[in-house]
Amino acid sequence: MARLHDKYKKDIVPALAKRFGRENVLALPRLSKIVLNMGVGKALQDKNRMEQAAEQLTLIAGQKVQITKSRVAVSGFRLRENQEIGCRVTLRGRRMYEFLDRLINVALPRIRDFRGVNPKSFDGNGNYSMGVGEQLIFPEIDPDKVNFTQGMDITIVTSTKSDDEARELLRQFGMPFRES
Repeated sequence: MARLHDKYKKDIVPALAKRFGRENVLALPRLSKIVLNMGVGKALQDKNRMEQAAEQLTLIAGQKVQITKSRVAVSGFRLRENQEIGCRVTLRGRRMYEFLDRLINVALPRIRDFRGVNPKSFDGNGNYSMGVGEQLIFPEIDPDKVNFTQGMDITIVTSTKSDDEARELLRQFGMPFRES
């Protein structure tokens, strides 16, 4: 069992039950999935970039990525329909908890001048999204083999519809929110 999943069952569930005044464990907020997304716009000029981005995202997630294609043509961006423009991966279960553990304890502290993540990046339905400027903060990526830096979006989906409950859940997991 993943370390954070074990912590959730033993420590976080009783703390959340006491905080929200609920006895039913299933009524408490929990993680549903984590979605990692890389938009690789430069892949239109250099096809090699998409392969490298997909390979790096696979290393970070520990799971094979899905290549996303454009739905419509946009002439201003020189984009045609069905061109490969990004990659994404959805993590659930054990891999989700292991990724969140690595994100909170290893990757985020490696960001230069890190003061915490924005506590206001919730979408109104209990889901948290954040952007990472480069993939080099993850220890799985070898900096010597990286030809270009690529940012990514990380979306943490919870079972609750309340931003405050989701914020408390992530705070219990150890998410380093910035003081506002």
